[in-house]
Amino acid sequence: MIPQSFIQDLLARIDIVDVVGRYVQLKKAGANFLGLCPFHGEKTPSFTVSPSKQFYHCFGCGAHGTAIGFLMEYGGLGYVDAIGELAQSIGVTVPQEAGSGGQADRRAPALLELLAQAAKFYRQRLKEAPQAIDYLKRRGLTGETAARFGVGYAPDQWRGLEAAVADYEIDEMVAAGLVIEASGEDGRRKRYDRFRDRIMFPIRNPRGQVIGFGGRVLDRGEPKYLNSPETPVFSKGRELYGLYEARDAIRAEDCVIVVEGYMDVVMLAQHGVANAVATLGTATTGDHVRKLLRLVDRVVFAFDGDAAGRKAAWRALEASLAQASDTRRIDFLFLPPEHDPDSFVRERGADGFREALAGALPLSELLLRGLSERVDLATPEGRARLLAEARPLLQPLAAQALRMQLIHRLAELAGLGAAEVERYLGPVVAPGRGDAGSLRAPQAGAERTAPAAGAPDEAFSAQGGRAWHGAGRGESDRGRWRERSRFVPRVPVGKPDLEARIRLLTALHPALATGERGEWMPEPLAAWLDTLAALPPGSAFASVCEALRQDSPEAVARLEREVATDASAAAALSFDEARVEVEAALAQLRERHLSRLIDDLVAGGMASPEERQRYQSLMALRKRT
Repeated sequence: MIPQSFIQDLLARIDIVDVVGRYVQLKKAGANFLGLCPFHGEKTPSFTVSPSKQFYHCFGCGAHGTAIGFLMEYGGLGYVDAIGELAQSIGVTVPQEAGSGGQADRRAPALLELLAQAAKFYRQRLKEAPQAIDYLKRRGLTGETAARFGVGYAPDQWRGLEAAVADYEIDEMVAAGLVIEASGEDGRRKRYDRFRDRIMFPIRNPRGQVIGFGGRVLDRGEPKYLNSPETPVFSKGRELYGLYEARDAIRAEDCVIVVEGYMDVVMLAQHGVANAVATLGTATTGDHVRKLLRLVDRVVFAFDGDAAGRKAAWRALEASLAQASDTRRIDFLFLPPEHDPDSFVRERGADGFREALAGALPLSELLLRGLSERVDLATPEGRARLLAEARPLLQPLAAQALRMQLIHRLAELAGLGAAEVERYLGPVVAPGRGDAGSLRAPQAGAERTAPAAGAPDEAFSAQGGRAWHGAGRGESDRGRWRERSRFVPRVPVGKPDLEARIRLLTALHPALATGERGEWMPEPLAAWLDTLAALPPGSAFASVCEALRQDSPEAVARLEREVATDASAAAALSFDEARVEVEAALAQLRERHLSRLIDDLVAGGMASPEERQRYQSLMALRKRT
C-alpha cells in the first residue's frame, strides 16, 4: 500500500496543467486552461483544467478527475501505475507500506506474466485440438478472427497448465485464478486447472495485457460460461470483454454496442461490426456504463428479445440512469426472440444489424414503456403506482434536461402537473452507501452567472479559506464577521441532505473543516471533517479526493461527479459563501438533534424532576441557537 502522506506530497509537487499538457494542447482561458478533449472527438474545445483545484473536466463528454485519474483514463493505467508515472516524472521513488494491499500490488506483474503464459498455452493447444477447431468452424468462426481475439483451448486435463509454467505449485497460480486448490478426502491439499475442455477467450485491460479468461463449453455442458474469479488484476464489475480489440472501431463509430456473450463479440467483429463489447457473466454495472460514456456519444445495449433478455435490459437501464447525460445517448436493441447478436449478424449481415441499431429504443422510451406496462393507468391507484415505481429510478438521474423531459411525460401519464410530479420525486440522490449524494440546483432566484462563450472555466473559481467556527488558517476573525451579512445560504429546494452538502463544500474548501465537534454531530460527518482538517494547509480539491479515495472510493466518485457537473452550484461558490452555507447547515443539524432529544423526553412523559430539568435546559438551549 502506498503511504497516503506520499500521495499528498506528490500531488502538492506536481501541477495537473503540466501532466495533461504532455498529451493535450492547452491554452490559458481565464483562471484555467482549455483544450480539445482527448476522450472524445470534438472541434470546439470544451476540456478545462483547473490549477486551483488540480482537477480536469470536459463539458462535452463529462470526463473529469485528478492528475492520477487522467493518467488512468488516458493511458489505461491502474491506480498504482498512475502514481508511479507521476512520481517518475519528478524523479522520486514510490515507497510501500506493509499490508495486504501493498502485497497485492507487488504481485500484479507476476500474475500478469502467468496469465500471459496461460494465454499462449491455450492458443497453442487449440491448434492440436480438432474437436475444438470443428466446434469453432460450425459456429462460423474463421482462423483470422480467432487469432485476432487470441481464442484458445483449455485441454481436458486436470493439470494441463503444468506444461505452461515453471512452477505449478506457487501461490500466484491460485491468486491469478488459473488453478483451484481444495482438500482431498485424505485431507491433503490438491490443486487442478480451473478451465478444462473449454474454448478460451482472453480478457484484456486497456494496455492489452491479459487479466482473466472466459471459458465456453463445447456444445452442451454446465456452466455454459466459466469466468476467472475476482483477482488483484481482474474485476468483473469493471471490465468488458473485447474493449481493447474494439478500441479503434469504437473511436471511429463514436458508438459502442454492449452484448452478453463472447461469441457475440467475435462474430459481430468478423462480419464488420467491430465496435461491440460484452459484460463478463454479470449484470451491467454503473462502472461499465460510466467507462463507455467517457469513450463515445452513444451506447447501445443489444439483448435477445425473450423474457430473459428484457430482464437483463431493465437491469442495464437501472445501472445507466445515474450515468445518463444530456449530451449522450443510451439505447436498447431487442432482437427477435429466435436470435442473439451472433445468429442475427450471420443471417442478415452487418447492414442488417446496423439497420436494427437505427431502430433501437432510447433509454427514456424503454423506461416509460416498462413503467406503464406494469400498471393500470385508467385508475388512480395505477397512476399512483406509476409514480411510486418511477421515484427510485429517477432519483439518481442527474441529467437535468433529460430529467425534466421525463417528469413532463410522467405528469401526462399520471394526469398531474409537472411541478407536482417533481415535488413527489424529490431531489437528485446519487447512488452509494449511507449517503443521499448530490443535491439539486439552487432556489429560484439564486444568482448564478453562466460562463461566457469559450470560458467554461468559471465554474472552477476558488478562493482562500477560513473555518466555520473561529478564524481559519492565516485569516482574520474580524474579516469573517464583517462579511457575513453579505451572503445568503443557497439551501436546495425540498428537504436537503445536509451532511452531503457539508461534505461537498468542505471538500471544495478544506479550511472549513476546522472547528468544534459537538455530540449533536453525526459520527461519520465528524470523521470526514477530521480527515480534511488533517490535510496540509492550502490543500486543493484533488488532494482531498486522493486522501479519501482508498477508504471511500464511492464517496470520492460522488464528489468528482458533483463538482464536474456542478449540479448544485457548489463549485461556483466563493469561500465566504460556502462558509455561510456550511454554518447554516450545521445549525440545522444541531437543531434537529435538539428536537429529537426534546421529542424523546416528551414521549417518555417527563415523570422525574431530572427529566423535567433536562427538558427546560434543552428548550433554553434551543432558543439560544
